[in-house]
Amino acid sequence: MDSTRTSLDNIRKPIPLPVDRPDPLGLPADLERLRTELPVAPMIFPDGPPGWLVTRYRDVRAALADPRLGARRPHLNAHVRASLVTAGEMAVLRPSDLMASDPPDHTRLRRLVVGQFTARRIAQLAPRIQAIVDQHLDALAAGPHPADLVTAVALPVPSLVISELLGVPFADHDRYQRLTTELVSLDRTREQLLTSKAEMKEYLLGLIHAKRTRPADDLIGDLIRAQTSDPAQVTDDEIAALAQLILIAGHETTANAAAIAVLLLLRPPRLWDTVRRRPELIGPVIEETLRYATANQFGLLRIAREPLTIAGQPIATGERVVLHLPAANRDPDHFPDPDRFDPHRPSTAKHLSFGHGPHHCPGDQLARLELRTLLTTMLHRFPTLRLACDPDQLPTHRDRVVHGLARLPVDFTP
Repeated sequence: MDSTRTSLDNIRKPIPLPVDRPDPLGLPADLERLRTELPVAPMIFPDGPPGWLVTRYRDVRAALADPRLGARRPHLNAHVRASLVTAGEMAVLRPSDLMASDPPDHTRLRRLVVGQFTARRIAQLAPRIQAIVDQHLDALAAGPHPADLVTAVALPVPSLVISELLGVPFADHDRYQRLTTELVSLDRTREQLLTSKAEMKEYLLGLIHAKRTRPADDLIGDLIRAQTSDPAQVTDDEIAALAQLILIAGHETTANAAAIAVLLLLRPPRLWDTVRRRPELIGPVIEETLRYATANQFGLLRIAREPLTIAGQPIATGERVVLHLPAANRDPDHFPDPDRFDPHRPSTAKHLSFGHGPHHCPGDQLARLELRTLLTTMLHRFPTLRLACDPDQLPTHRDRVVHGLARLPVDFTP
């Protein structure tokens, strides 16, 4: 009993967010311990008073839908690094968007965006997505190999899809891919971060102004038309902030999920051949990949707008709460044997990788369609695809908010 009390006393002391992974796809060991012994744990923040870390599935899911926890905060990643930008600077560089706003702003902005991601609109994109996938797989087949699947396929395919949906010229992809990488990186200096934010905003505002004189049938064009019909609906700064969020989320997260899905199918026991024979497993493979390798690797930061209680722990107004999606997606109480990749898992589709509640990602079906198209086509065209690397030694994006592989060398027999 004394040892148990000592263990509980130790974990009740605020600790920094656990971030060190034992392998490319494993979670920090401390997360499992906290989820079991203290699912709402006191946490040290890099720049301010301590807050709370929530790791259990049922608590994270309930908190995501709780209106008492606000998404509006001056710095999106203050739980990972000290804030480099003041609240005033953030308000200028990035006003309300879907990820960092609360009602009524969030309700107003979400209503403008969700219409772009209807099942009908996504279905209309299917032929173009297939063409983009075919184009890049043709290049992979014809090019030298071994090849890096990340740079050859996984990154450019969703980047091209989201740029077309938004109306961002793919000719500018080197620029916006550089900027999105800079904006999701956590190893930037204050000056570098401010420069990247200002450049992205200037680029998107310039695009908005150009589209106002030359209307186009794309998401930015639709937002401009909504603004024209009712200027109170959305400002230019908000259109730019929405475009930035969709641009980042639309290609960074899907690209990383695509590469990790291929890795999971190719590493021992090589499920690639099984899924080729049973294409009905592709959907479950996608959902299990999203659960097993959650893109948001450090959790979502929320602010208590009023007092509340999570799993018996009182949370005071103004306190910061981190909802750890990867830990929740590996909760054994909801996903038995959670550290095993299992496409046959019946509960996989209930993962929280796209969020839950009012902030549920509106682009989830687009991401699923892209992943399904890419995996289906690759399985058909590259039956001999194999890893050209040690799967346990692959470099990952340790300093980015989006979890993923820095590279994935693959080979195949022509």
